[in-house]
Amino acid sequence: MIKSPGDLAEELRELPPSSAINLKISGDSYFDAIRGIVDIFAPKKDLDVIYITVAIPSHSIIDVLKILEIDLSRIYFVDCVSHTMIGGAKKHDNVYYVESPTMLENIMLKVEYLVRKTSERNNVIVLDAINALGIHNNVNILSEFLHIMLNNLRAQDAYSIVFTMDDTATEDTNNMMGLVCDLNISIGSDG
Repeated sequence: MIKSPGDLAEELRELPPSSAINLKISGDSYFDAIRGIVDIFAPKKDLDVIYITVAIPSHSIIDVLKILEIDLSRIYFVDCVSHTMIGGAKKHDNVYYVESPTMLENIMLKVEYLVRKTSERNNVIVLDAINALGIHNNVNILSEFLHIMLNNLRAQDAYSIVFTMDDTATEDTNNMMGLVCDLNISIGSDG
């Protein structure tokens, strides 16, 4: 089990582009995983980050990244949870909203748009988290969505990282991730 953001970044650096990774996260290592990807792995590989938020609104993640003094210029968000709350909130330039986590086709379209927009560099796409997406979608539809999206991203040499929150993962979720991902990595404490 990986214990630090640096260890996670190093493990990811050994993988070829187009890899699809199921990143199993314990609750206490959530922000370590984000930091390992967006602050260490992506800059070292000269990658843009496309971060799909389903569990936590993008503005919350952006606030934490600012506190950690992480450069946000090459991080783009597809936010599936904030649409109804954005009325009075300050909008960030790199955030693209999807009306609902049930709108899987719109998520794919936004990701495809961002991949094309950043075509001069390769990308790492982070889906945070499959457990939250599973609350809003039928497992068969979700499985089809993941299969199509991850294969499209593979064809474009993008890294795909799907967060699975260890403490709430169901058997269906684990089976689905086993079918669509190349590798399982765990980050967190052993105890």
